[in-house]
Amino acid sequence: MEEFGRLVILTGGLLAVMPLLLIITLAVAIERLYLLKRILRQGHDIHNRLRQVGYRNIAALQAIADDSSDTLQGHLIATAIASHGEDAEAMEMHLEEEIMTAMPKISRLLWVLDTAVTIAPLLGLFGTIIGMIQAFNVLAVNGGPAKVTGGIADALVSTGAGLLIAIIAVYFVNYFNSLTRSIVHQLELIKLILINRVHGNGTGGVGAQRPVVSRVRSGV
Repeated sequence: MEEFGRLVILTGGLLAVMPLLLIITLAVAIERLYLLKRILRQGHDIHNRLRQVGYRNIAALQAIADDSSDTLQGHLIATAIASHGEDAEAMEMHLEEEIMTAMPKISRLLWVLDTAVTIAPLLGLFGTIIGMIQAFNVLAVNGGPAKVTGGIADALVSTGAGLLIAIIAVYFVNYFNSLTRSIVHQLELIKLILINRVHGNGTGGVGAQRPVVSRVRSGV
C-alpha cells in the first residue's frame, strides 16, 4: 500500500483513478451481461412457443403474453394482440414502435464501457508524462541517472494500468454489441411471426407457407 501511495504521488494522483475506473467497468459489464443474456434467453423460449401457435389463434397468443408479461418480447405480443383488429401494415408500425421503445433499455450504460476504452489509456499516458517530468526534475537537481530510470519505470505503471482497463473494456464493448444485434434480430423475428400469426391464413405448422410482410433486420 505504501508503494502504491508512492506511485500515486509520482503520477500526480491519476493512478488512484485506475482502480475506481476498473471497478466501474467490471460492474457495468457484469450488469449488462446478466441483463442481455436474460433477454436473449427469454426471447429464445418465447420464439419457440410462438412457432407452435396456429394462425389467427389470438387466445394462444394471449396465453403466451400473460406468461411473459414482464419481458420485452411479452410486450411485443401484447402490442400485437391490442392491434390485431388493424391491418398488417398498421400492426407492424405498432410493433416497430415497441422495439424502438425497448432499445434504450438494451443499450443502457454501454457508453460507460465506450468511455473506459478511450479514457483509460489517456489517463494512464497523462500519469506517465507527469511521472517522467518529476523523474527528469530529479536528474536536473541531483544528477542521478539511476533515479531517473527508476522514476520512468514507475511512471509507466500508469500507462500499463490504463491499457489493461482499455483491453478489458473493448472486449466487453464488442461482445455486448454482438449480443445487442442478436436481441434486435430476435425482436424483429418475433415481430414478423406475430404479424403472420395474426394476419396469415396458414395452419401454423413449421413447414406451412407464411405471408411475409416485412424483412428481418440482421443488425442494429
